Amino acid sequence: MCRWAAYIGEPIFLEDIITRPEHSLVAQSVEATECKTTTNADGFGLAWYDDRPTPGLYRDVYPAWSDPNLRSLAHQVKSRLFLSHVRASTGAATSRNNCHPFSARNWSFMHNGQVGGFEQFRKSADMAIPDALYGQRRGGTDSEVLFLLALGFGLDDDPCHALEKSVSWLERQSKATGVTPHMRLSAAFSDGETLHAVRYSSDRIAPSVYYRYCETRQGWAVVSEPLEGGDGDWQELAPGKMISVSSQGLIERDFVPAAVEEAA
Repeated sequence: MCRWAAYIGEPIFLEDIITRPEHSLVAQSVEATECKTTTNADGFGLAWYDDRPTPGLYRDVYPAWSDPNLRSLAHQVKSRLFLSHVRASTGAATSRNNCHPFSARNWSFMHNGQVGGFEQFRKSADMAIPDALYGQRRGGTDSEVLFLLALGFGLDDDPCHALEKSVSWLERQSKATGVTPHMRLSAAFSDGETLHAVRYSSDRIAPSVYYRYCETRQGWAVVSEPLEGGDGDWQELAPGKMISVSSQGLIERDFVPAAVEEAA
């Protein structure tokens, strides 16, 4: 499993999320408290937005706590919208191409969770990616397939419905293998204007997601775990829910992949 943190609002230094808080993302790479893998050492990544529509991307295979370049970059760079991730592999190789966030066009995407039995249907999953997007398939993770399928299902037009369709497709393939859990998912993704986050599982164990608005920073943080030792005023996102945060505020909606399957 993995840990991630995202931010949208007035520009802040990346270190205000990634390294400075008591339970920062780098601290979680050493000692996470709300996932089954305490250590998340199989790489890290950042995607951030500024004046250009496409995100900057920095990823590497080192543990986040041991890379001085990450600390230097986080100390100097300000951003109005960024996604950050520390990885604990559930099977795919430790390589830069498998580190989150993934990006395509103006989109960035990161994921914590797993798709049961993925290696048994990985070939058919790859073949389901639209030809126009397959060139973006750089690694071997189920997370990257989830992202590219969602792009193919219309992420630009309806992010919630597109991701529901992607999750539904992968969940059906997993059920055919009989390997559980079929789907566990927490994810954050953005088109550079809106930050989306979702929490879902096919069983009763959905990876954690929290969010809160910070008055002093005038922005929203969305995270796998609270960045401080106590829960503070963090709101926990309920399983089966998705939030979308933009300059217009926060919207919460249901996230129901099963409804997509029934409609099909």
